[in-house]
Amino acid sequence: MKILFIILDGLGDRSIKELGNKTPLEAARTPNFDFLASQGICGLIEPVYQGSFPTSKDAHLSLFGYDLKKWHMGRGVFEVLGIGMDLRKEDVALRGNFATVDSKLKIIDRRAGRISNTKPLIGALQGMTIEGVKFLLSPAISHRVGIILRGKNLSDEISDGDFHKTGIKAPKILAKANKKEARFTAKVLNEFLLRSHQILENHPLNKKRIKEGQLPANYILAREAGRLKKLPSFRKKWGLRACCIAGGGLYKGIGRVLKMDLIKVKGATGKADTNLEGKFKTAKRSLKKYDFCYLHIKATDNFSHDGDFLGKKKFIERVDKELPLLFNMKNTLIVVTGDHSTPCKLKEHSSDPLPVLVFGSKKDEVRKFSEKECRKGKIGKIKSLGFMRRILTCNF
Repeated sequence: MKILFIILDGLGDRSIKELGNKTPLEAARTPNFDFLASQGICGLIEPVYQGSFPTSKDAHLSLFGYDLKKWHMGRGVFEVLGIGMDLRKEDVALRGNFATVDSKLKIIDRRAGRISNTKPLIGALQGMTIEGVKFLLSPAISHRVGIILRGKNLSDEISDGDFHKTGIKAPKILAKANKKEARFTAKVLNEFLLRSHQILENHPLNKKRIKEGQLPANYILAREAGRLKKLPSFRKKWGLRACCIAGGGLYKGIGRVLKMDLIKVKGATGKADTNLEGKFKTAKRSLKKYDFCYLHIKATDNFSHDGDFLGKKKFIERVDKELPLLFNMKNTLIVVTGDHSTPCKLKEHSSDPLPVLVFGSKKDEVRKFSEKECRKGKIGKIKSLGFMRRILTCNF
């Protein structure tokens, strides 16, 4: 049996007064999702989380059956791999945002007005060397940037330089362990951030942005340091030849770490303008060669973080319109769920259970794909870590 595993990032939500006390998924017109639900089996997944809420990285790895207690890696690793950077075992990788700060380094905007063209800025910073440590950068989607520290005596046991808050001074990087390597890494990274700020302040692109009334991208908020570890490949773990179709860097990085083959789709952006038709057609074709296709769709989460519940509802409806491209697939399980919930009113990830449907095997009495209706499904409520095994054994 082939498996098409569709993850709509941040799919789950909470009831919204303006939508008649429904979630965006409940309020959306989704005849095709509902068809799959009515002909399949549904339930709820409890996402894994460490700390106050699930991260996309942790939630995905858990869904694929990887125990985070054993296989923890900082998200920076997945981000830099996902955007095509080469990462060595000794390197330290981070993800970052180009941000806007004032003269006292107080954060005005964590995303610099969601700047889209950062290549000139990265070019001005590329290859800077501090105390023998070389800094390598590469653009990710929109305001995001991948960062690699390459040199000796480095450590990923450092704090984040981003508290996800504005109106505060950009946090300094600190050593999280009482080790000289951690202190040295924090020291050179702080120096890099300050030097970068000075260069960015005077960059022609930022001066142009200010003249045009746009926010300058004059600082980098770096976070989630990690070092590459060797995880068992998805094929070794589950015996399945797997591929990954995604637009966002993190999700491609997850595919690379698990040694899934990355399949490019023209126009797959990781944003609301992503080429859904192309992704679905490519996924369908891929299952002629592969046993498992991981198809990631990001924009549901983007709308949630912006608090745009109408945008999320409309995007879900847009995904629904493309679903018939996947109908009539023989000997194939279609799995649809999220990685975590991202309630629009909260604008942040939450541990709320996620709706899930599995089409192509058993059938229950659920007739609509939604948080509320999936509670009634025969899958019941299960933890994400055990989900892959239950799919493979059809143990529902």
